Amino acid sequence: MFLKKVGVGVYYTNCYIAADELTKEAFVIDPAGDFEVIDEILVSNNLNLKYIILTHGHFDHIGAVKELKEKYNSIIYINEFDAYMVNDSEANLSSRMKDKIEFLPDKIFKDGDILKVGSLTLRLIHTPGHTEGSSCVLVGNILFAGDTLFKNSIGRTDLPSGDRFKIISSIKEKLLVLPKETLVYPGHGPSTTINNEIIKNPFF
Repeated sequence: MFLKKVGVGVYYTNCYIAADELTKEAFVIDPAGDFEVIDEILVSNNLNLKYIILTHGHFDHIGAVKELKEKYNSIIYINEFDAYMVNDSEANLSSRMKDKIEFLPDKIFKDGDILKVGSLTLRLIHTPGHTEGSSCVLVGNILFAGDTLFKNSIGRTDLPSGDRFKIISSIKEKLLVLPKETLVYPGHGPSTTINNEIIKNPFF
């Protein structure tokens, strides 16, 4: 699997560009901003962007969605419970920033839904807590964790629809049960492993 991580947007959100190396079909997780940076990676590697997958609806994860959609006509996916957020600048909190962000998703997904990108299988895992629709994406032994699980930490729960009890439950019941060697690529900060979080995360 081709995989590139870039820090983009005003909060240096981790955006992940991944693709099947044979077919060049690609997906982008959380294109938070800096369209030109993301586009250059797609173009220079001759990738065909099939899906834009959003781990949740906050403005610092969606800033380059409209430009990518316009150029590649790729399918925008978000969990059913956060779908309303991306078309409401108050809900996604971009109303507090210089540029309001509003757009409609193409598809919504539910817990356990599967997407295929070339030979890659993507399992979409609903992990409410940071937002009601917060989700993770599992591809082989790699978990794209959004703002649910960080290295030695968890996502904040003090924003609308955040819930501390739910995020702890989501992580314990759906993420920490994954194989210990699973790599965790979060929405911000460095990568980690499930084993590290079992051993060192102070929230567990």
